[in-house]
Amino acid sequence: MTKLAEVPGRLGIAPCLIGSVRNRGVRVIDDIGSVPHHRPMPRSHSIWHVVFDGCQSLDTVGPFEVFAGANKAAESLASKRPAVTGSDSIQPGGTRYVQTLVSLDGSPVVTESGLEITTTATADMTGTPDTLLIAGGDGVHHAAAIADLTDWVGDVGQRVPRLVTVCTGTFVAARAGLLDGHHVATHWARAKRLQRDHPELTVDADALYLKSGSVWTSAGVTAGMDLALALVEHDHSPQVAQIVARWLVLHLRRPGGQSQFAAPVWFEPSRIDAVRHAQQLVDADPTADHSIAALGAAVGVSARHLTRLFQAELDLSPARYVERVRVERARSLLDSTDLNTAEIAKQAGFRSAETMRRAFHRRLGASPDDYRQRFALSERGQTTTPTISTTREASTP
Repeated sequence: MTKLAEVPGRLGIAPCLIGSVRNRGVRVIDDIGSVPHHRPMPRSHSIWHVVFDGCQSLDTVGPFEVFAGANKAAESLASKRPAVTGSDSIQPGGTRYVQTLVSLDGSPVVTESGLEITTTATADMTGTPDTLLIAGGDGVHHAAAIADLTDWVGDVGQRVPRLVTVCTGTFVAARAGLLDGHHVATHWARAKRLQRDHPELTVDADALYLKSGSVWTSAGVTAGMDLALALVEHDHSPQVAQIVARWLVLHLRRPGGQSQFAAPVWFEPSRIDAVRHAQQLVDADPTADHSIAALGAAVGVSARHLTRLFQAELDLSPARYVERVRVERARSLLDSTDLNTAEIAKQAGFRSAETMRRAFHRRLGASPDDYRQRFALSERGQTTTPTISTTREASTP
């Protein structure tokens, strides 16, 4: 079993993989340059990462690496410019993240992938952190059912200046009563359950991350790193976030309101014969005539009845199902070919490139050209790094 421990680095606590790769967290952006030790200690910003058995390791380790990298990047920048004094604003080098991995009893936590993480018990944590970050993962529902954990999270979360959840960490925060009335993001595959279990929230199944007042929430897994970069930019500057993104080989930065591009269109085959048959027809040939009348005739039910069945089974209309399958086909062609958008629209089943563009904006929040620029693989196996982005801020309750 691989272990993740906390070890002291030159700039504070940093993760250390015990095994064939050592001190990776400390070295991840070492090439930025060494930091002089004569400068005054910057203001500390404490981050408590809440973890539990069965959490997703990247929900914690990903943001941990981003914040640890920001420490080195900010202090390296500060060493090359005069210190800024007489200002209450956060300046590059003025915030140093101090991170602690926290669990209920302080025992080593085993993540869903088998990674073992050394933690500190909640009872040993005193005061209030600047940021409370709650991971998600397969074990989140068990964790959310532990009253001692949600009581502690609720108590700290009510006092903390900034609450952050990654992936399904929203379930723990919601159970603790910290998300009432907020607009939140979560993993696309768990959005329906979160909305069903917690109708007091407004769940956005597409957003990579959202800011709602002092609450920041992200979608699944790697989206937590996108959110962490946004927090670094908020606390420091775009320059610090850019350095960290470059050295961690991340996009700086995917827009928070951008759809979860990685989310597939896959739906479980319906238990109802008519819906399942219609799904199979659409999936097999997205370019065919899949109007509601044609689908109804093909599966032997009226158009109105088929619409009701789709809504009950898949929570969307037949037309939206067809559109999602066609968008998925177009995405695949954008990823793997150099075809122009008009030809891709034709091969994906859209009437025109403009129809495809509108569908992309509805489904992904971006045009086909923007999608290709950001994510499509070139013949050299490289991707184009996005340069313009904005964080979507939800309405504050």
